[in-house]
Amino acid sequence: MATSEFHPIERAAPDSGVAARLLRAIEAILGIAAALVLAVLLLMVLVTVCLRYFFSAGFIGAEDLGIWLHVGLIALGAPLSLNSALAMRLDVFVKMLPESLQKVTPIGADVFTVLSALILSFGGSEIMTMLGGVSPTLGVPEWIRFGFLGAGGALILVVLLLQRIAEGKILPVVISLAVGVALYAGIPHVALDLDWPPSIFLGLIAAIGLVLAAPLPHAFLAAAYVVIAFGSSLPEPAIVSATVTGISKFLLLAIPFFLLAGGLLTASGVANQLVRFAAAMVGHRRAGLAQTTLLTSVLFSGASGSSVANAAFGASTFQPELVKHGYRPAQAAAIIASTSVLDNVIPPSIAFLILATATNLSVGSLLVGGFFAGGLMAICLAVAIHLTVSEQVPLPRANARQRWQSAVQAIPAFGLGVIVGIRIGIVTTTEAAALAAFYTLLLGIGARLGIISLYAAFRQAAVEAAAIGLLIGTAGPFAFLLAVDDVSGLISHLTTALGGSAIAVILLSNVILLVVGLVLDIGAAILLFGPILLPAAVAAGIDPIQFGVIIVVNLMIHGLTPPLGMLIFVVSGVTRIPASELFRAVVPYLLALLVSLAILCAWAIIF
Repeated sequence: MATSEFHPIERAAPDSGVAARLLRAIEAILGIAAALVLAVLLLMVLVTVCLRYFFSAGFIGAEDLGIWLHVGLIALGAPLSLNSALAMRLDVFVKMLPESLQKVTPIGADVFTVLSALILSFGGSEIMTMLGGVSPTLGVPEWIRFGFLGAGGALILVVLLLQRIAEGKILPVVISLAVGVALYAGIPHVALDLDWPPSIFLGLIAAIGLVLAAPLPHAFLAAAYVVIAFGSSLPEPAIVSATVTGISKFLLLAIPFFLLAGGLLTASGVANQLVRFAAAMVGHRRAGLAQTTLLTSVLFSGASGSSVANAAFGASTFQPELVKHGYRPAQAAAIIASTSVLDNVIPPSIAFLILATATNLSVGSLLVGGFFAGGLMAICLAVAIHLTVSEQVPLPRANARQRWQSAVQAIPAFGLGVIVGIRIGIVTTTEAAALAAFYTLLLGIGARLGIISLYAAFRQAAVEAAAIGLLIGTAGPFAFLLAVDDVSGLISHLTTALGGSAIAVILLSNVILLVVGLVLDIGAAILLFGPILLPAAVAAGIDPIQFGVIIVVNLMIHGLTPPLGMLIFVVSGVTRIPASELFRAVVPYLLALLVSLAILCAWAIIF
């Protein structure tokens, strides 16, 4: 940014300092509030479990209270993720533009954010005035739940303005604000009579937002509002209502709990015990340190449920060691990124939770399928690593005593896997996630983590969960319009034209997923295309659980593919290796994962 080009910005420098201080204060307050809400949610679920199992009792409204607090958590956390990796911005297209245009595109991206904030704020306010009634279990007015997200929209707008002023971008943010307000006021008065269904225009407008590097949830929400001019059946209050409804599910509370468990596991140092155990088991073999990275990823998958978390952990933990043992930097980073794919496949998996939310498939059955798929993917990666790596400095072979000691030291981490694996089926998935979070909290306290470290873990989990939750909610209007326009019927007609067999459905579905996965976050792709593709698969005689696993595996592979390649960009950011080098280095491991996908598809067709 060259502020000398904008003389009004130079004169506004003192205001930038004030804005920066005010921004830090607001973000601190929001961070504390979000962490507290997550702590209350955790306490509430744990109390519910204790009451049911030890006293055969409970309290009415616990589930509804959890849902309401979750909506509040998203409202508090969404502004904090506005300018971070959690905003899910696709900036690869912007980087291809000339430098002069790169300075203009942020204005367009901010227009989408301004429009989204206005939709949430005023749409939420309109619902609050329209909605009557009282929650039968909580005894409070129903409009409050919608008011949470309305307040969240206002906070997003405030934080955006303060961020841009603090950066010295006063003129650009004024332009963005003016254009966003003009669109918000003008769209309801425009009526365009075109032959294409509204969902097509919604997709095109959202794509424009993605190209401009607007946050993905904001691109969805703004596009849902703009297509009112193209004949959409969703007015502004209905858009906000669909968004709130999409996140008002008790199952989704498992996401912040699993994220918290992964964060506390790393902060407490227990994750490093998994590393030492994995090294003792396979470190002496050919490509032993790379195989250790893979085995650690498999073990860590049972804790975090987040591939992004594992990618960041692996990049900071293994990258220096791999390079020290003779690995090329790009190859080492590629191995870390590819093994991180497993975290959203091997349970607990946030991707399977999102799929279950979108399709009503059994969470337990999906997680069982995830164990099988994750094991298969790990085997394929192990073979690829064995064939492509020839390190110069292998790790020393651990003797029986060292292996036993590493296994004993890793028992606390294994305990988490036992809780997650066994408790699901005895308690609900959300309650199992809460128990896992509580267990890792005890580990953190036992490791003498201070209040600041514990707060940081709660805050990070809350913000990450809010970003994911907002994406789930804002995909709701898009999914509704896809259903209204009978896109699922179109898929069925295509499969019928191809013969309607299981092979035709599998091939068509994989092609569609491979295409949409190039430009859509896995969560958004699951929410939009899971409900569309699943009916065709069931009609073709494919087991819905097996097909659900295929969806997740297919889309998770896109964490390694351009242009989005989230796992590549996370590892690139930590290691400072250019993403372009990583995309080339990851090809052998990407092929191995595609082989595992092909085996899963063949299994679904045969059995």
